[in-house]
Amino acid sequence: MTGTSTPTTLFLDVPGGRLAYDDTVRGDGLPVVLLPGMLDSRAAYRHLRPLLTAAGHRVITMDLRGFGESSIAWDDYSPAAIATDVLALLDHLGIGRAVLAGNSYTGATVVKAAGDAPGRVAGIVLLDAFVENLPPTALQRAVFGVMGTLLVHSPAFWGLYHRKMAYPGPKPADFDGYVDGLVAAMRTPGRKAATRGYVRGDSAPTGWTAAVTCPALVVMGSKDPDFPKPELVADRQAAALKARKVMIEGSGHYPMADQPQATADALLPFLAELG
Repeated sequence: MTGTSTPTTLFLDVPGGRLAYDDTVRGDGLPVVLLPGMLDSRAAYRHLRPLLTAAGHRVITMDLRGFGESSIAWDDYSPAAIATDVLALLDHLGIGRAVLAGNSYTGATVVKAAGDAPGRVAGIVLLDAFVENLPPTALQRAVFGVMGTLLVHSPAFWGLYHRKMAYPGPKPADFDGYVDGLVAAMRTPGRKAATRGYVRGDSAPTGWTAAVTCPALVVMGSKDPDFPKPELVADRQAAALKARKVMIEGSGHYPMADQPQATADALLPFLAELG
């Protein structure tokens, strides 16, 4: 399997809609569920996924509500709602315990799932997540508000963000085509409402980390443009979760895409320790 291969799409119906996912099925270690960030698809892990499967892990990637091949219209796009989807998927697949990894918006999702269902979550991985973020200044709140409005009404802005900000270092070979696909997906009829649901959601809820008892790993790109001080945010997450921290030098907001090998090198020892 290559990093750019397209896995077979499977579906799970849950209250409110249909979720798309894929599953390598085989693997001797604990299953790993990989969740993309908002407005993205499970293909965000197209380069990391084969590295984990080659190491013997069963890997499941899931499209979020409203994006990828999941149904578009939902009543709730919050990290907490997505946490219920993840647990429903584990039930559907007959998986008793798994490791959950969330990027960006879904960092809060895996924290929520771990706190709500400690017996089901063997460990969590935060990939450039907004959990325990620094409180935004008034200027930052204003900037985020403007960016949110642009995302809802101008899909081209999402492409601009990826091309000019999110990848300050290396870019995958399929980068241009992938970003074009993200922008095209946002233009799908009905997608504006889904985008609005994510933009208005709270990607950095407070207090959720207190309920987490499982092992945790924090992975952060050293040049992530979404954080004025990426390492400081990673330190806060690591302290709150009593977690190990790995900074990926030169990486941006999507280390699993811009430096998949370094990301795999961070994840695999953690997964091995969990059994």
